[in-house]
Amino acid sequence: MQRLAAGPLEYEFSRHREPRARIASGETLIVESEDAFSGQIRTAADRRDKRTQPYSNPLTGPIVVDGAEPGDSLAVTIESIEPTLAKCVTRTSDPKQLCEWLGDDCPNGTRVCEIAGGMIQWSDKISIPYTPMLGCIGTAPSWGSPTTLPAGPHGGNMDIVEVAPGSTIYLPVYVPGGYLYLGDAHAAMGHGELSASGLEMPAASRITVRLEKGRTVAGPRIETADSIMTVVSGTPMERSAAQAFAQLILWMEADYGWNRWQAYDLLTHVAQTSMGYYGIGTIGVKVAKRYL
Repeated sequence: MQRLAAGPLEYEFSRHREPRARIASGETLIVESEDAFSGQIRTAADRRDKRTQPYSNPLTGPIVVDGAEPGDSLAVTIESIEPTLAKCVTRTSDPKQLCEWLGDDCPNGTRVCEIAGGMIQWSDKISIPYTPMLGCIGTAPSWGSPTTLPAGPHGGNMDIVEVAPGSTIYLPVYVPGGYLYLGDAHAAMGHGELSASGLEMPAASRITVRLEKGRTVAGPRIETADSIMTVVSGTPMERSAAQAFAQLILWMEADYGWNRWQAYDLLTHVAQTSMGYYGIGTIGVKVAKRYL
């Protein structure tokens, strides 16, 4: 089984990078990744220094899949996500949109938390369950090179909690080989990623990548044992939500035989939403498989 080290760190979903790995459809590999702070925060006294490393959310990749061509999709099943340092870090220094109501005197708020026994020790009194996920996963577009700050049809910095062990993420292939990247692992994260920092950690992710020949997807899809989900990013979030609902309806129509207007009615009553980082308008909508 191939294992990719975390370096060199990448900050774009680029088709121009030399492949870190070439795999066949169905292959499993382990991908190490650095945390969103590029490894600059290991203790409570450390600070993010953008003079020496101006970028955030480093990726590992690209991973090239044999036979992948534009119009195909990659199905990436996340088998596990394990911390490589048994700790995670976060901070509160970017209140941004909340300053209108909370003020702009927010402290740096650096917090280093131990991970042990399936729990994250957030404070002396509060423990949070270890529920790992990947903030960034995506493929390289055929035009341009998106950075690791936004998200889009290629995937990217979605920060959706369902990008987690047990989930399969479907991503469009735009260029030969697909050029898959991933990183920005979190030990846990609430919906919305309010402070723009989850409980960030360097990690080793075990993934299985399957090539779906001729299966074209408009954007990221997520499938679990219990549900299917579509994800759209962009502001205003109301438009992203509408588009995600529409993509979910079309998925139900194409793969499950639903009449689109009956699906529209059903989702009105049983659909659920999941919010990525609220500042970039990422929203996922899902329906339980028991309704399909």
